[in-house]
Amino acid sequence: MDTLITNARVRTFDPTTPWADAVGVDDGRIVYVGSSADAPDATRRIDAGGRLVTPGIIDSHNHLLLGFDEDAVSLEGAHDLTEVRRRIAEFAQARTDLGWICAENAVYSVVEGRRPNADDLAGLTDRPIFITTYDQHSVWLNRAALAALHITAGVDVAWGRPERDETGEPTGWVTDFYTSAMTEAGLAALQADIPMYSPERRYRKLRSSMRMATSLGITTVVEPQVPLAELSLFERALDEGVLTSRVIAALFHPVGADGDFRRRLRDAVDGAAEHPMLQLGPVKLYADDVIEPHTAWMLEDYANRPGVRGRPSYPGRELVGVIGELDRMGFQTHTHATGDGGIRLALDAIEDAAFENGTGDRRHGIVHVECLHPDDLPRFRELGVTAAMQPRHCSPDLVAGTWMDNVGEERWDCAWRFRSLLASGATVAFSSDWQVGEMDPLVGLYSAATRAGLDGSDPWTAAERLDLDRALEAYTVHGARAWHAEHDRGRLVPGMEADLVVWSSDLYALERTPEAYLEQRAELTMVGGAAAYSTGTLADEVGAVTAVDPVTAGTAERHVHCH
Repeated sequence: MDTLITNARVRTFDPTTPWADAVGVDDGRIVYVGSSADAPDATRRIDAGGRLVTPGIIDSHNHLLLGFDEDAVSLEGAHDLTEVRRRIAEFAQARTDLGWICAENAVYSVVEGRRPNADDLAGLTDRPIFITTYDQHSVWLNRAALAALHITAGVDVAWGRPERDETGEPTGWVTDFYTSAMTEAGLAALQADIPMYSPERRYRKLRSSMRMATSLGITTVVEPQVPLAELSLFERALDEGVLTSRVIAALFHPVGADGDFRRRLRDAVDGAAEHPMLQLGPVKLYADDVIEPHTAWMLEDYANRPGVRGRPSYPGRELVGVIGELDRMGFQTHTHATGDGGIRLALDAIEDAAFENGTGDRRHGIVHVECLHPDDLPRFRELGVTAAMQPRHCSPDLVAGTWMDNVGEERWDCAWRFRSLLASGATVAFSSDWQVGEMDPLVGLYSAATRAGLDGSDPWTAAERLDLDRALEAYTVHGARAWHAEHDRGRLVPGMEADLVVWSSDLYALERTPEAYLEQRAELTMVGGAAAYSTGTLADEVGAVTAVDPVTAGTAERHVHCH
């Protein structure tokens, strides 16, 4: 064998041999799982010292293109306007070489009781300021930016919906950003005006996010929203050896795209060369927006906005026809839905597609599933729909305030129902939603186990907590099944791809104190049998983290949004 890992706690997720203490690799695949004493010879032996070995993490929703930008202000941990202004002012003073001042990860509640506006940024610089919220669904502009972008009364932009005051003048707040910005027209307009969206800076983010993923034990990453115009960035990354973990790229389908566009998607997928490190195919759609600005579609009124239920992203039930056509064309869909109305619409569309087209086992997915009506919970299993969910998103240090208030306490038991969905037999594929949440899967495991905040806040909706084994299964077995890859990855079984992680300790020994997960790390990440990342503890040092996750590295303020 090429490599034999011994003296390990190997969680295989193979029902016939759930545990072992050695795993052997040859020619990129697993060839041995069993006892160290009975293992064949190997060119290289690694003594794991009792550490846990698991299948590689499959992160089923990770925005590689949204990594932190070193030429932008990070607003991580800035929870009030004073701190936001301080950081932007200091950055503007230090970076006189920049024509635009860009910032990332603003929280909605930075100004209490209302949306932020252009006047809140007055006096900081005479240059235009462009700020994205942590979820990429809204943008905040100063007066100079409004002027530079020619956003005036009655004038819109291709990449969002400017909010206006009672006189019709733009306030400086723009909604529906991410769904519009990744259209061809929206992206072209952004790249023409906003330096942060230049192809080179986007590629730089992709490169650093990729290295981070591999260093965290993630061996397969699903980048959930790739515009056709940016597919070349992934092709370049493949050619230049940047893809150290496998990537599944979901192509973005904008609202309003027609049959000609869908044929272009089909041509792009069919024309792509097969490669073990880059796969195209899923299609990203939106059923609704997000709950925080009251734009997700709810079946009943928002608790604090009588008469307001949000709206579906597509007019009426047009999404049903779109998913039906994509299903007929052979596509698997990956549909964003957060409100219970948006989730029901996506389920209805998937059910209708299977009935009308006579198709089966497409494994369409719904992403986020934040507020799930009880009547729709069993439909995930019945329809074979994957719930692609993020454990960190249910943490009280994220949802206390805006999310909880908007949904209302009567619907809190509908929030992020991991345990109930798994108990129903549904496929629940865990993910990070980087950089909306921390990329580190150990943060996800902690959040799934506790439903508590990283700040130590009390558990919320504790009935939906998961033990470590079920959460790891959602990151591995269910992640593989979600993408039709269960015969190649997600378990440690002879014949499967040798994608695995050696963690810094036996995580199962820490189950009674899950906060200890946050102190652990991936010591060795193997992709296709090769060490794609190693800290140097068990094998020669390989790779380096080229982007900093505030929690993972412990070098920045914690990644807390307080929506």
